[in-house]
Amino acid sequence: MLKTLIPPVKNQSPQKPPNNFLKYSNLGIQMGVIIGVGCWGGYKLDQIYPNKYHVYSIIFSLVSIFAALYFALKDFINPKE
Repeated sequence: MLKTLIPPVKNQSPQKPPNNFLKYSNLGIQMGVIIGVGCWGGYKLDQIYPNKYHVYSIIFSLVSIFAALYFALKDFINPKE
């Protein structure tokens, strides 16, 4: 009686790896978020601690750019599969 109530299990094919387009578009979004957060943090610190040359904005934006490049190149060199 139980065999009639439970549908037979179909053989599932192995999952396909993610599309490269999706992987690299996600990488671009990740880079944009890292750079945006870094620039925003520097801007807010410049508002709290004003100075002549906007040092915090410059430092945080450059550090965030290098961090974003590091994460991007790390994924290009050793891709997750």
